[in-house]
This record gives sequence, C-alpha cells and structure tokens, in this order.
Amino acid sequence: MHERVRGDSAERDRHARFIVSRILMGAAALVFAPIYLALRGPASVQEYVAFLFLASPLLAGVTLAWTGRLTLAHTISASGFAGLIVCFANASGGLASAATIWLVAVPLEALVTGSRRAAVSATIVATLAVIALAVLDAMGAPLHTISWPATLSAPIFALFAIAHAGSLVLAVSRARDASFDAMRRRDARDRSLLQVIDDLVVWHDAHGHVLSASAAAMKLVGAPSAALEDRGLFSRVHVQDRPAYLKALSDAAAGSAPVTAQFRLHYGDALAGEAGRVVWAEMRAYRVETADDRAKVVSILRDVTAQKSHECDLERARAEAERAGAVKARFLATVSHELRTPLNAIIGFSEILSTDTMAGVGPEQRRGYAKIIHDSGHHLLEVVNSLLDMSQIETGNFEFAPAPFDVAPLVEGCIDLMRLKAEAAGVRLGFAVEPGMPELVADRRACRQILINLVSNAVKFTPAGGRVQVAVRRRAGMMAIVVSDTGIGVPEAALAKLGDPFFQVHAAYDRPHEGTGLGLSVVRGLVGLHGGTLAIESAPGEGMTVTVELPLFGRCAKSGDEGGRAAAPIPITVRSRGRKPIASDEAAPGIARPDDNTDDEELKRSA
Repeated sequence: MHERVRGDSAERDRHARFIVSRILMGAAALVFAPIYLALRGPASVQEYVAFLFLASPLLAGVTLAWTGRLTLAHTISASGFAGLIVCFANASGGLASAATIWLVAVPLEALVTGSRRAAVSATIVATLAVIALAVLDAMGAPLHTISWPATLSAPIFALFAIAHAGSLVLAVSRARDASFDAMRRRDARDRSLLQVIDDLVVWHDAHGHVLSASAAAMKLVGAPSAALEDRGLFSRVHVQDRPAYLKALSDAAAGSAPVTAQFRLHYGDALAGEAGRVVWAEMRAYRVETADDRAKVVSILRDVTAQKSHECDLERARAEAERAGAVKARFLATVSHELRTPLNAIIGFSEILSTDTMAGVGPEQRRGYAKIIHDSGHHLLEVVNSLLDMSQIETGNFEFAPAPFDVAPLVEGCIDLMRLKAEAAGVRLGFAVEPGMPELVADRRACRQILINLVSNAVKFTPAGGRVQVAVRRRAGMMAIVVSDTGIGVPEAALAKLGDPFFQVHAAYDRPHEGTGLGLSVVRGLVGLHGGTLAIESAPGEGMTVTVELPLFGRCAKSGDEGGRAAAPIPITVRSRGRKPIASDEAAPGIARPDDNTDDEELKRSA
C-alpha cells in the first residue's frame, strides 16, 4: 500500500480490501482464460477484448498500490467492468440485451466500496457505455458471434445482476456492522476511561447547561451524574464563584483556546448555605463540534482542595514570617530605646558621683542623682521582667498554680500599690467589687499581674485630673475585671493591633510615654492561660475600657506537668470596638464610677 495511508487505519483497510479483491479478480481471469480458449477453440476478437476487460481489475489494484489514489483506481476498475458488460450486451442483442442492466451496478459498486468522487466517475463511465451500445446498434454492427437465445440469456444475466447486487448489499451491511462495532468499542473504551480517571468530564450546551456528566461526579461532589444535568452543576457552584464559572464557559464556547477557572462546589446535599462541605475545583473548558450540534463545550473538573489548602498554608506562613519580621523590627527599635535611655542616665550620673567635682555638691543634689539612677535601674528591671514573662508564657514555662482565692483583697492590694503612682500623676483611682462575689479558681500571681498591668497602663495614659476605675462583677459563670479610664484613648484603626507584642500607637522615638509595648501582650497571654477573654473599647479623647473575663472554676495545667508549669496558652482574639463619645457626667460602660466628691475610702466601704 501507498505510504500516505499507512498512518490511517480506516483508510488503510479500505485500500487493502480494494487491492486484494481486484488482484484476485484479475488473477482469476488470467487463470481461466487458457482453460476457456482450450475448450472453445479459436476465439473471436470480441472474446479477447472481453478477457482484457476481465483482467483490468489487476491494473486497478496495482495503480492504487503505486499512487494511493482510490478514485483513479475505482475509475479503472469501473471502466473494465463497463467494457465487459458492453461486450456481453453487444454479443447478446445489443442495447436490448439483458446484460445492459448490469451497468447500474457500476456506480453502485463504486459508491459502496469507494467515495462520492469514485461514484461520480463510475456513473460517467456507465453512461458512456450505454452511449457506446446505442452507437453500435445504430451502426448495425453488433457482433453476434455468440448466439444466446433471449429466453436463456435474460434469466442468466438477471441472476448474475441480482447476485452482484446482493454481494454489494452484504458488503454494505458488513461495513455498517463493523462501523457500529467500532463505535461501541470506542464508547466502551471511553466509558472505561472515564470511570478510571478521577476527573469529572461534563458536556455543556450553548447556554452552559449540562447535557451529561461522567461517573466521577459521585467522587467530586458526592452526587450522581444525573443530578448535575441541566442546571444541577450550576446550583452547586458557590454563589460568589458563579460569575467566574459562567464566564469560563462563555469564553470557551466563543474561542478556540481552552479556558481555566477555579471555583468552589458544594458537596453532597449541602446546596444552600456555608455550613456544608465545600470543595475547590479547577475547570478546564474546551470548545467542541459534535454531530448532533448540541454539545458546545466539554469541561474537565479536578479536585484541587488539597492544593488550595497548601496555598493557604503557604500564605499564612508568609504572613506569619512577615509579622515575625515586623515584630522583630519593633522589638529592636523599642528595646534599644528603652535600654539606652536609662543606661545613659545610669552611666552619666554615676560618673558624676564618682568624680572630684562632686565635692561642692550638696546632699540634696546627691540624693537627686541617686534617685535618677535608682529610677533608671528600676525601669530596666521592668523591661527585663516583661521580656522574661512574655518568653515564659509563649514557651509554656510560666509557673501556673490555680487555686481558689478571694478577689476583693487582691484588687485592694493592687490599688494600694498603684495609689502613689496615681497621686503623683494627679489621677484619681477607685475600685468596686460586687458583693457576694465567690472565690475565683485561678493563679493568684497571674491575676495580680493582669490587674497591675491594666491599672498601670490606665494611669500612664490618663492626664492629670482624670480618673481610673476598677470594677469586678460576676457574669454567667465568669468573673469580669473592668478597668476604665478617662485618658487619651486609642484610634479605632489601632484597636485591632492592641495586644500584639511590642506594638505601640506612637513610634519608638516620638511617643510621649515610655514603655516596651508588652503590657497588654502579657495580659493577653495570662488571660489565655486561664481560658478567658479580653475586650477593649476606646476612642481618641474618650478614654479606654478593658474587660477581662476569667472562668470562676479556672483552667488547670495539664496533668503530668512538673512544677505546675502551664501548657501553651490558648490563643485568644482581642475583641475591640470604637467607643461612642461619653459626656463628662456619665459613667463609662460597665463601671460603677463614684462621684467626684467620693474619696477612695468611701468607695472601699461601699464595696
């Protein structure tokens, strides 16, 4: 066979059938010709011409093998067949012979075994054969060398014509059955392939509706493929992702390139609502042309939930790395400022005290220098203690020993401890504990540190003439510690960052107050150790209210921890919101604020 059909199995089979059949027909004519001539004796010219036409299929088969042109080979074969019929018809009565009916089989055979072009050329050949018979009859030159009576020749030629037509019908039937079998095998192979692969294959019409889907629908969305037909798949697409889904189908139907989109699908029967399981799917849509002209787009959907989860993990890790880098930068800036300033004071004033120039300095000035050194050292100790507390809380090494205790003495002791600092700043300090408060099961030292840090911050950021109030009350199995002040407040944009390590509203070098930014971070960690909550409410110029809620029955350390060391703190989110402006004669939310004329002793007695 010619090399042009070696890559096409169907065309190669057609060429093979034609070549084999024509070579066998031509070879049979060459084999039987000597036998006929031996039995017949001297043959006429017409008989030799008939044998040449009988051997012409051999030439057609060789021509197809050399050129690969099926139409040319069919034309040669049809010409030989038509010439043979002309010879028989001319010898048996001319145009009125029964053999003339065989000319109908010439284009039929070409149409069945060839192509439309071959059928057209065979029709032209059969027409020319009829014209040749008519011309021979008109010239009166029929060669009646074979005297066959019409009563015998007509049935014989008719039987041969019927047999030839039947063979053509059988060939057509076999070809059709072979085509159907190939189609069934192809469909079975496609179904087997679709059942094996995990990807969902969907056929869509011009409007994006689903015509059919593969069996992988059960694995991808937890529903049978019939449930996705029409608008079933669209109804499972997440509402926010439906525009992307429809745009991908539209772009694929309008263009020739594949279109890719990612969207979420509701799994199982959870079609309405966010509570059900949602899977991420990646769709690759292709435009197709089908025989029924219904399917316009074929899409392949793949489950990429694990990939999206991995991407989210990477994004969270990147954000965490950036946050850690920002925390590190703030830590270096804050600590360098907080350590350098008191160290400079300690070094400078200690050098002054150690020089001879102090001989003329009086005792009051010496005590002033010593106080500055003492305050600077005390500030350094506070910075180091805050860093150590934060490190112990984050690593789970904080000494955590929950036990029942009375809250009122703890609050009173903290207020007494902070009273001198408040009086020096011109801030009034008061507290109120709800009567009948039960004992709290918690770490006493941690609760004391929580209260001191909150009150210290409130006093620090409250200008002279302001007030700081502490209220303790019971709330549905929780104990609420509310610290409210009338200080400078915090902008709403900065509320969400309060409680982050080293975060300060002002920059490290232009802030009006000293501090490391670890006070609320330590409070947040200690509250997390107790399994409590932390809420902050503030507005610029309207003060701040910090509410800490701790479980009355406490949260004990993990069993087996040696030395009462606490487990890692439960991560808590600081709930924050902006505060509405408060009139000067109104109390802060949740705070039993005393009158201006009520002193602290009266407030204690009322508590």
